[in-house]
Amino acid sequence: MTLEQASPTDNATRAPRRQGLALLAGLLLSAALAPAAAQAQEWPTRAVRLVVPYPAGGGVDVLARALALKLQDRWMQPVTVENRPGANTLLGTEMVARSSDAHTLLFTTDATFTINPHLYAKLPYDLDRDFAPVTHLVSFSQMLVVNPELPVNNLQELIALARKKPGSLSYASYGPGSQPQLAMELIKQKTGTFIVHIPYRGIPQAVLAVVGNEVPMTWSGIPSARPHLAAGKLKALAYGGKTRTSAFPDVPTVGELGMPEVDANVWVGLFAPSSLPAATVQKIHRDVLAVISDADFRRREVEGKAYDFVGNGPEEFKRHIARESTSRKATLKASGAKLE
Repeated sequence: MTLEQASPTDNATRAPRRQGLALLAGLLLSAALAPAAAQAQEWPTRAVRLVVPYPAGGGVDVLARALALKLQDRWMQPVTVENRPGANTLLGTEMVARSSDAHTLLFTTDATFTINPHLYAKLPYDLDRDFAPVTHLVSFSQMLVVNPELPVNNLQELIALARKKPGSLSYASYGPGSQPQLAMELIKQKTGTFIVHIPYRGIPQAVLAVVGNEVPMTWSGIPSARPHLAAGKLKALAYGGKTRTSAFPDVPTVGELGMPEVDANVWVGLFAPSSLPAATVQKIHRDVLAVISDADFRRREVEGKAYDFVGNGPEEFKRHIARESTSRKATLKASGAKLE
């Protein structure tokens, strides 16, 4: 008997059966989704640790600690910051990758995900396998700063001095492959100069080395350099952003000075273990976004530091990392930087 030949009684019998099957399918789907939703709702169930692969006192560390205090209030659980500096973020990143703790998060910069994969022949972890991007919090650009005793007032004079006395000048960075090192290596390549690289454990140490005239120059984020610039213990020669910063409007960009290829831009992001369910990662993003969108938080922790607020979601952040990793690969190739 075809459907067209079915009697009214047959159709009436089938209708409740179809409705029952649809209801059952809906209940099964809800049951399947319930554990993930419940886990996201419950997380965190205990203390959360933010691992920062940079020394205490730098801009990344300060931002992490400010965020931790606010998240602690939202999550009703302790949120601590643990500094694990060294090896251009490899030590802290490896620690999180090896951890089986779902409450340990990585708070790091672009160096970890867009520079190190092209700088090192082999990493002690798999970034795609071990980490889930949560959000890109802020971006900022660095400034080329020098000790006031160095007899230069702009980048052109610095290059002229380096050409006149090859190998007599040096610069500080926070490690091979760091933004200061890449920026200076590109400048050296573009200008045919030889300036010696002196690595330090972190940007606070590199900046203090320049303030103390152990090393004549470095690239630094504005939060780390500002107090020393205000005190006259540092002098700014160039800014790494595409446009001048309102914090120091008289400092020209490297693009204005004829070297737009020089990359001195940094972003800070949050990453979760890849074992966390997508719903939990989304919850962390929503909570972090709520914190960094708060006007008071931004006034105290973001504004005035030349930070650009971002706060994008996991998928958009993942795409951003992929795009930037491709461009950074080209930058590293041009700089000639490589580590085993």
